[in-house]
Amino acid sequence: MTPKILAKKIAKIILSKKATDVVILDIKKLTTMTDYFVICSASSNTQVRAIADEIIDEMKEIDELHVQCEGYTEGSWVIIDLFNIVVHIFQVDARNYYDIEKLWEDAKIEIIVDKPVVKKKKVVTRKKK
Repeated sequence: MTPKILAKKIAKIILSKKATDVVILDIKKLTTMTDYFVICSASSNTQVRAIADEIIDEMKEIDELHVQCEGYTEGSWVIIDLFNIVVHIFQVDARNYYDIEKLWEDAKIEIIVDKPVVKKKKVVTRKKK
């Protein structure tokens, strides 16, 4: 699996745990430390940890062997290092404070959104007078 495909898979996992403001930063032309950052916001320590747990579990299922995690105990910012991808799971205040997107503003950014639910419009018929 290519790093780009894996980054998108991780973004989908993150969305499944109801994270917000999910983005992928392509930084491979800016640094040699990794290819992509996947960044998201969570509303609580519990949600941060739930997102991290789900990513780690899914990576084990696809035999992604290089998984390092930092910040899990504190829960305001968890970093998961997958070698070619680094995932940043922030509580909203921590994300605003560290503002990683601004630090890497030369990176290509992809905003990831859940597929919108298409609702069928109710057809209203009027009675003729």
